[in-house]
Amino acid sequence: MSQHIQTNVNVSGMTCRHCVSSVSEELEALNGVEEVAVDLNPGGLSTVTITSTKPLMPEEIGEAVAEAGYLVVANQA
Repeated sequence: MSQHIQTNVNVSGMTCRHCVSSVSEELEALNGVEEVAVDLNPGGLSTVTITSTKPLMPEEIGEAVAEAGYLVVANQA
């Protein structure tokens, strides 16, 4: 049975369903990613939950989101 890992990131700049689609498409292209769920907060920080079969590096997530034209914002501790 394969293990599933959930990674949450905050993405700024997403305003509509098209934004969600662009980000999801780029993230789903990453090796091991099975599902991408986006809690859209237009004009604010949207929470993106990535379900994958292996750990993802923050750099590869950031690059995929940047490829779609958006920015991953670090979680505030």
